[in-house]
Amino acid sequence: MADVAEQVARRSYGKLIAFLAARNRDLAAAEDALSEAFAAALESWPGSGTPDNPEAWLLTTARRKLIDASRKLRSGEDAMPQLKLLAEELSQAADASEPVPDRRLALMFACAHPAIEPAMRAPLILQTLLGFDAATIASAFLVSPAAMAQRLVRAKIRIRETGIPFRVPEREELPGRVEAVLDAIYATYSEGWSDPTGTDVSRGNLTDECIWLARLVVSLLPDEPEVLGLLALMLHAEARRAARRDAGGNYIPLAEQNPDRWNAAMIAEAEQLLHQASRLASIGRYQLEAAVQSAHAARRLTGQTDWAAIAGLYGALMRVSGSPVIAINHAIAVSRSQGDAPALALLDGLATDRRLQDYQPYWAARADLLARSGRGAEAATAYRRAIGLESDPAVRAFLQKKQAEL
Repeated sequence: MADVAEQVARRSYGKLIAFLAARNRDLAAAEDALSEAFAAALESWPGSGTPDNPEAWLLTTARRKLIDASRKLRSGEDAMPQLKLLAEELSQAADASEPVPDRRLALMFACAHPAIEPAMRAPLILQTLLGFDAATIASAFLVSPAAMAQRLVRAKIRIRETGIPFRVPEREELPGRVEAVLDAIYATYSEGWSDPTGTDVSRGNLTDECIWLARLVVSLLPDEPEVLGLLALMLHAEARRAARRDAGGNYIPLAEQNPDRWNAAMIAEAEQLLHQASRLASIGRYQLEAAVQSAHAARRLTGQTDWAAIAGLYGALMRVSGSPVIAINHAIAVSRSQGDAPALALLDGLATDRRLQDYQPYWAARADLLARSGRGAEAATAYRRAIGLESDPAVRAFLQKKQAEL
């Protein structure tokens, strides 16, 4: 029964939070109530059996928890409007045959509201939509867990106190708010992408979920080039999933993957989306990143990788985003097209960026370039740092092998 509850949590968490918080806009209260509902399910379902509609059961239980919490916080006439509203919703939820309406997109846009601090919009979406804890989100955004936890709490209070509505904005409002939604979808996709075998339950189905969300946003904004670019980017990446491990589960870097194992249908769809975006004459980050993946995908047809084109695209991305992660990838592409010395100079320029001190790809890239430059002792030190920071056993084994080859 614990497995069933966990599956429901993974599949329905964001949908239930969005529905619970839609009226009173209290995300923290909705999260607490749903957490208690899941705890009740773990206690009740082993004896009574899994209900026919687990989502409806959890929703009804969570609403009862919200009523109990509201009674404790309010008294007298002040409590009546809130309790009446919750009681009405509880009565409506009693019909377990009705599916829970999906308001996740409305929740995403509430989290991306202009009243929310820009840097917190994407992390807030990750936590409320998928239940990520602050430590996981902090890792994705290169900040400390404590700082991220505090900022998330403040953002939720901001939504409640300012009465930010849970709705999909009008078309004229969308362009200014869609970027945070796209950032959150991609950050979430990256979490799922870091589990290539799909064995981590906490990340299960994340990539499929993010592609679904991106398709939903595309249906809403079919003429927004960055929306098309994001979906193209994720499809290009997802097309290579099967090629990232060999039959023994060993890690295979992109440059060594067999293109025959890439998903041709996904690549074709990604290329069509990217072509559609290019006709809209507005270039942005996600289109450029998708173009990088398109250049890699061209190896299926040519047998070669155009590293000069990829270095040029990463250079353009640097001008758009200035991200240190992009800078690392730019250096790698430069090493393939211009040589290791200029690439190492680019990485040296990042050495003082504190965000990269515990970022494994920086040390792995540095180790590889140092090794190819004949600086074995420095490469060994960088490999040790990268190995210590890597959580994926297959990637760690790959790095250990490279270190041993020194």
